[in-house]
Amino acid sequence: MPVGGLVPRATDDDAAELVVRNAKIHTGDPRRPQVEALAIRDGVITVVGDDEDMAPHIGAHTKVVDALGRRAVPGLNDAHLHVIRGGLNYVLELRWDGVPTLRQGLAMLREQAARTPKGQWVRVVGGWSAEQFAERRLPTVAELNAAAPDTPVFVLHLYQSAVLNRAALKAVGYTKDTPGPKGGQIVRGRGGEPTGMLLAAPSALILYSTLAKAPVLEGEDKKTSTRHFLRELNRFGLTSAIDAAGGFQNFPENYSTVVELAAEGRLSLRIAYHLFPQTAGQEIDDLTRWIEMADPADGDEWLRLNGAGENLTWAAADFENFNQPRPELAPDYEAEFEKAVRLLMENGWGFRLHATYDETIRRDLAVFEKLAAEGLFPAGNRWLFDHAETVSADSLDRVVALGGAMSVQNRLSFQGEAFLRRYGPGAAAVAPPIRSMLERGLTVAAGTDATRVSTYNPWVALHWLVSGRTVGDLVLHPASSRIDRHTALAMFTRAGAALTGEEEVKGVLRPGCYGDLAVLSDDYFTVPEAEIPHIESLLTVTGGRIVYAAAEYEGLDEELPSVSPAWSPVAHFGGYQAAPRAGLSGARQAELLGQAAVESEQHRQWRVRRGLTADTASAPFDPCFDL
Repeated sequence: MPVGGLVPRATDDDAAELVVRNAKIHTGDPRRPQVEALAIRDGVITVVGDDEDMAPHIGAHTKVVDALGRRAVPGLNDAHLHVIRGGLNYVLELRWDGVPTLRQGLAMLREQAARTPKGQWVRVVGGWSAEQFAERRLPTVAELNAAAPDTPVFVLHLYQSAVLNRAALKAVGYTKDTPGPKGGQIVRGRGGEPTGMLLAAPSALILYSTLAKAPVLEGEDKKTSTRHFLRELNRFGLTSAIDAAGGFQNFPENYSTVVELAAEGRLSLRIAYHLFPQTAGQEIDDLTRWIEMADPADGDEWLRLNGAGENLTWAAADFENFNQPRPELAPDYEAEFEKAVRLLMENGWGFRLHATYDETIRRDLAVFEKLAAEGLFPAGNRWLFDHAETVSADSLDRVVALGGAMSVQNRLSFQGEAFLRRYGPGAAAVAPPIRSMLERGLTVAAGTDATRVSTYNPWVALHWLVSGRTVGDLVLHPASSRIDRHTALAMFTRAGAALTGEEEVKGVLRPGCYGDLAVLSDDYFTVPEAEIPHIESLLTVTGGRIVYAAAEYEGLDEELPSVSPAWSPVAHFGGYQAAPRAGLSGARQAELLGQAAVESEQHRQWRVRRGLTADTASAPFDPCFDL
């Protein structure tokens, strides 16, 4: 494809497989921050520069892509995404990500219920908040019953609650005789019958255990679902993710799908995964067994084990339901927690830890400091805290001293209003204190924590990082707490690579690094701030392979099998619902209308003065009172 004088000159032995040209390429490399073109061979960038630099690398079979002057960036890396679990369920879920009104969401639900066969559920699981809707509320049980009188419906809202219709209550077997769960609540009516509302109080276990009763995919459908989920992530420019494991994700059985896809060369997203003990009381046994089964040194650039977590022991995990008070953890969890950390350190395993509150972080750090005094921590292993919304300056100093890192997510995009109500504007202004983390030189990576709460769209998270706004447009972070666009992008590229030990080959576009990049629909660095969540990738490249293509590039990506089963919500609606770009605010619209009215009156007076029209506007006229 000769473009702009780029004619084939290289032999097949020297030719690049892919050249991207005529782009504004942000490399992430401070030594050469912007170039116009790059070439990729064998999955690795071989040269960056301009058209003249590309010419010697173009052969008869080189694919040359003209970016048409668009912005290109390193492939995004979500440092905390539940990608394995999300892939196994993706085609079964109706996504309300990006839906602007509850009315539209209920219409989608009603239509999907009519398409869903007997025995299957309609499930809305994460990626939305009541605050994003114009109505600013959840659906009611009555609305779900009206939309789907016979099909079970389960709607999960953040870490806080779930709404079930009558058919879903019957499917899960909840009756007036069902005992109340520990740490949760089945809301009951006057006669003791469940109403359909489930509350996390504060644990979300009741929500997740109820969802686990829904039908699951089998066989090849799991692979198809995962491949379509990875393609959906590629749609937004993601080329890598760190899977943070999570509840109801068992090793090795739930990991087998991505393992098989990796063996077949069908992953379109690089995945580093963690292992999470699932059963309270047997965490040490699980970790011991896994250490015998797997080695963090195993794997390759597409699929690799990155350590344990985000829980090591259940007793040490706090909960992030900001509608509820901070949970008080067991006073003696440190003994078992120390055993887990000691076991990992002695066997060369790194880990990540879910920790929402500084109270939890301080207790965990005390355990690490005890082991450090014995020379056992961190023993050359990578470790980090996740979330850390209320971490203190003192705790951050201790993390620095122990060689740790941080991973933050935009959970407050969706829960910011609840956090503000409980902890006040002062705490919300620095939750989490990203600027303080960066000022201390900590590696701070960014992610979404999708899919059960936040959306998997990384541009929503990037918007939160730079604007401090929730999806309901509430400003939480003042300017002093926000970060600039370059820093935020680095947190979604280079920093994530550092958490997996790949900072020398990933997150930067320079020779010798992976050929992972995204050509964007809009220039992230110049687009108005409010438009950042609307950015998508038009061309996503992972390891030199075009894994997503849209607009002018449609058809250049790899073919996927059709979504299966055919009644899948994704087959009909797709995934993320790209909302219309923000229009004028009501106040701005009124202001402009006022300006137009003034200009109209000025024009009328000009015509009157010149005798071009009669002066008939001496008194207000209202036809309702024209008697």
